[in-house]
Amino acid sequence: MTNIFHERVFSGVQPTGHLTLGNYLGAIRKFVAMQERHECIYCVVDMHAITMPQNPTELINATRSVAAAFLAAGIDPAQHIVFNQSRVHEHAELAWVFNCVARMGWLNRMTQFKEKAGKDRENASVGLFAYPALMAADILIYRATHVPVGDDQKQHLELTRDIAQKFNNDYSDRIAELGLGIEMQIGRETVSGYFPLTEPVIEGPATRIMSLRDGTKKMSKSDPSDLSRINLTDTADEIARKIRKAKTDPEPLPSEAAGLAERPEAANLVGIYAALADMESDAVLAEFGGKAFSEFKPALADLAVEVLSPVAGEMRRLIADPGHIDGILADGAERASAIAAPVMADVRRIVGLGA
Repeated sequence: MTNIFHERVFSGVQPTGHLTLGNYLGAIRKFVAMQERHECIYCVVDMHAITMPQNPTELINATRSVAAAFLAAGIDPAQHIVFNQSRVHEHAELAWVFNCVARMGWLNRMTQFKEKAGKDRENASVGLFAYPALMAADILIYRATHVPVGDDQKQHLELTRDIAQKFNNDYSDRIAELGLGIEMQIGRETVSGYFPLTEPVIEGPATRIMSLRDGTKKMSKSDPSDLSRINLTDTADEIARKIRKAKTDPEPLPSEAAGLAERPEAANLVGIYAALADMESDAVLAEFGGKAFSEFKPALADLAVEVLSPVAGEMRRLIADPGHIDGILADGAERASAIAAPVMADVRRIVGLGA
């Protein structure tokens, strides 16, 4: 029996719509920071995208665009793995096993299904309902120990842990018989299992970026209003215009973060500034407290342009050479498969498949 899990980070971004400032600050920039300390696997989760109707050509281009964003932000595909999910069939195979482990009640509690399906749930795809099991498979096919997620994804990662724990419990005798168990600490108890209980990594200011038009809603790639978001490929003029038009209230900025409690739009803009500048909200308000948004917004626009323009320029350069991106994704998929295939082989032996 091995007594420790190999520490590994996995995370993915869905290729739907335009990548936004929220994707960059909430996920991609954290990916870049984590590659300095961990072995990382970063995935464009194109199979998740088809839970909703997609134009095939646009999906292919969006997959390349997400990969370009990874590279433009600073992820090193030579040192870490960058690939798209559909190239590694073990994701789908393990997802079916997890569909048979997960309980209907668990999936019924997933709030994102309720939000995406809306009132017409009877016509939503089965894939949309079951996709948290695929998300669990994405993570656990690499036995990843850590996942950088926004706070809106915590529920899905908790489900991943529940599935891993139930699999470990349901097949504990078989795992021990095959000598495939790894010891892990759960509270004060040391237990053995095949899959780790993956930990979330949620750190830094502004882990959830909200709409520029409504501070109570998440900034979304699918929002009908382009003014609600800053796209990673926006020009400097477009960024400045969107920040200038961002919804605010008539009051000046408070002098401390507690004063933002009932002011969602103000809190969002301060949080964006804090995240872009890599500082705390209180430090932003120490500089801008008491000032009007007419003074704060130009400073925020200048900072956003300074941070995002190099990323946008590099993305456009990479997207202009799709063959280069496809080559990186193919190489990453080959390296990802080398990790995933032995794990799936173990799972088949554990559950009794492929005799």
